[in-house]
Amino acid sequence: MKENYKEIKKWLDERKVKLVAVSKTHPVESIEMLLKMGQNVFGENKVQELLMKNSQLPYTIEWHLIGHLQSNKVKFIAPFISLIQSVDSMKLLKEINAQASKCNRVQSVLFQISIADEETKFGMEEDVCFSILESKELALMKNIRIEGLMGMATNTENHKKVRTEFKGLKKFFDSLKKKFSSESIRLETLSMGMSSDYKIAVEEGSNLVRLGSVIFGERNYEYNMII
Repeated sequence: MKENYKEIKKWLDERKVKLVAVSKTHPVESIEMLLKMGQNVFGENKVQELLMKNSQLPYTIEWHLIGHLQSNKVKFIAPFISLIQSVDSMKLLKEINAQASKCNRVQSVLFQISIADEETKFGMEEDVCFSILESKELALMKNIRIEGLMGMATNTENHKKVRTEFKGLKKFFDSLKKKFSSESIRLETLSMGMSSDYKIAVEEGSNLVRLGSVIFGERNYEYNMII
């Protein structure tokens, strides 16, 4: 794990790309090992697992929620989550704003955009994203900061298809940056790329990648069943 991390981190640093180490299904001991190597940004998919790990690890960790988030679970992570990467509806955005307000925080989020040719993956369509950004409702939310976009490409070995999906999201991201800029809209982060496709994503303009198995190894599903 250590050598994989060092090699990948060096490659990403040279390209000024931020690494989120996706620790889902991996024990706290694996996270502690990377903490000692200087990695401080970690991503989790499930609120329950995130809460468990957060209670056992240093409060200095920058936690990202990268999986689908249900509105009724926002309150549990609102006090400490650094970035919610998977906002896919106005309903969820409103709840995040409400819970952040209760915690006297401004919550950073990314809008998850649907780019994959897979019904199982979440995300909003581009027109929905655009309408939210220009809405009066968003303008009234004082505890939200929209930092950028996130997208998950189709899980396929067809690299041309994956590249096209990333390229399309980068184009949309650039178009939004030209139109929207305010105290609550700062489109600086484009989160694209996972273990199987992160190099393509970086080539197409990603400045944040979410890497799990390529660093930690295969997922520990038995550990996941325990929690």
